[in-house]
Amino acid sequence: MADSKRHSVGVRAPAQGPSGASAGQGITGAMVPLEVALSSAIGARVRISTSPVASTIEGTLFTACPITNLVAINTADGPQTQAGDYRIIPVSRIQSFQLLSLPTSSNPDGSSFSDAVPPLQALDIRSLKTREATAVGKLQESEARRGKGVTREAQDLFDAFSRTMPARWDGNKIIVADAVAIAAPYRPDDCQPLVAGDTAALARVRMVLEMERKKIELRNASATIGTAAAGQRKGG
Repeated sequence: MADSKRHSVGVRAPAQGPSGASAGQGITGAMVPLEVALSSAIGARVRISTSPVASTIEGTLFTACPITNLVAINTADGPQTQAGDYRIIPVSRIQSFQLLSLPTSSNPDGSSFSDAVPPLQALDIRSLKTREATAVGKLQESEARRGKGVTREAQDLFDAFSRTMPARWDGNKIIVADAVAIAAPYRPDDCQPLVAGDTAALARVRMVLEMERKKIELRNASATIGTAAAGQRKGG
């Protein structure tokens, strides 16, 4: 956090004229940290002086972010329901600021959300919880589909089965349709029916497994040829 943000400032409070309106001038208030003064003035009309490039900005303090160390001031005139003209100022460049008028609010703590620009909308908590549960469910499903301590080839075979029929992991075994278990190294001879005599399921899984293994072999061969050709071009 910049050093200028850590120093204390005297906030010039608005004085009340004979009509009760803020005159924008008054006595200097107590010395307070700049970040405290800024956060307490959100919604108020202020005048900020900056350095090293000297400038004066006047408007409504829209926000003071302690994370980015930036403040936003709406310099537009007129009701706050209108579109604003915002200036973003680094806190480190603020030399001083003057409180011209207090924010209007009926809340005891001085906060006001009804007049916020842009307007704030109520959160749909039920919808957010549903989205959260859906996202968590997808992550859990994705994690369950990842084999633990298996080879890339085994994971590719599992993913291939999953596209056409139910598949799950049981340790390092692939369980297909709760009917056939495929043990490492995942060849057709490594398939065993979970129910004795279920030859139809066994034959189907073996056929799909053999076909997918051939696809993997072709992909690996193509990748090897491509790598070799790239090496020859680079060497030539």
